[in-house]
Amino acid sequence: MRPNKIKQMWRDGRFVTLGWLSVSHGFTAEVMARQGFDALCVDMQHGTTDMSDVWPMLQAISQTETVPVVRVPWNDPATIMKALDLGAYGIIVPLINTADDAAKAVAACRYPPVGMRSSGPVRAVHYGGSDYLAKANDEIVVMAMIETKEGLANLDAICATKGLDAVYSRSRSDCRRAPTRRTPFTCPRATRSGIRRTSTASRRSCTARARRSRPARSSAAST
Repeated sequence: MRPNKIKQMWRDGRFVTLGWLSVSHGFTAEVMARQGFDALCVDMQHGTTDMSDVWPMLQAISQTETVPVVRVPWNDPATIMKALDLGAYGIIVPLINTADDAAKAVAACRYPPVGMRSSGPVRAVHYGGSDYLAKANDEIVVMAMIETKEGLANLDAICATKGLDAVYSRSRSDCRRAPTRRTPFTCPRATRSGIRRTSTASRRSCTARARRSRPARSSAAST
């Protein structure tokens, strides 16, 4: 299976830049994929993108080494599974408020017996490789968006969710309350976002980090 560059870079202790696609057009995706970002997110939540737009945008991104990521509109297993089947190598799930929410998102991204993902990677097998079904559980990145006071209050439990790769603090207000000093992902400066790996070390320090008030370091540009 094609290795996920995001996970490779994280294992090497490197930072990953993430570009953002709010415009649902294959040519926009193609141009953005050639701008030097490590990963590029197709935004189904607040962008103009519907599911029918996702696959041509993922095809455009796949012409490059940029990792295709999709932010789904909701923690809906059917939508998550469809985006993965179309070739997304990372899923960002919004409005994760509890550990149960996080576990539901993870389960939708993992094949049994680890999760509940249905088998049918119609395009993903062509992008990922013939052994996609055997190795996808280890390569697909799952990220939880923390956007509410409830989510911040449950941050430790969310971070401890088995199979969750990262948490993403989205809003300006949240980021002032729960910033990260240096993050494996660097996100749009306009929203002062931060993504935090849920490694063992970060789980231990989630509460401490939530008390910091220094702005997150960001470098990627938002479209």
